[in-house]
Amino acid sequence: MKLTPWQRLRTRAFLFAIGVKRRITLGVRVMLIRGDDIFLIRQTYLPGWQLPGGGVEPGETAEDSAARELLEESGYRVLGPMEMFGLYHNSNAMTDRDHVVLYVCRSFETAFDFKPNLEIAEFGWFDRNQLPEGVTDGTRQRVAEVFDGLARQASWGRRG
Repeated sequence: MKLTPWQRLRTRAFLFAIGVKRRITLGVRVMLIRGDDIFLIRQTYLPGWQLPGGGVEPGETAEDSAARELLEESGYRVLGPMEMFGLYHNSNAMTDRDHVVLYVCRSFETAFDFKPNLEIAEFGWFDRNQLPEGVTDGTRQRVAEVFDGLARQASWGRRG
């Protein structure tokens, strides 16, 4: 069923107005898994170790965004579809209107050798049972949910 030009214009105007009013944002995170190890990053502008990810851009699917962010923040390219693990309310966001989709990726390849930059200060592989000091609460919770079957929480969690 196709929309008429008037219906398209009206729908776009309505969705724009709702977006301005509600200011809902959508982000993605990727848990890159190699055996019992997970890949974590430490950003230059936020405290703590966390999963790579970022915001979904207009016209982009959440999964495409997750694959793009992973490549940009790690040098790893996703091979095949990822598992969408969960959708969380991000209680860390300043607007309290952010949601995060978590993807799990076990099939990937090195696209290029990643080096620290203005956004990513450090990165590395860590055993899920020996996470680095300063890992965020949300990241720690997601690891337990994915690996240990801990009940999924509705909220991403506090930074820690």
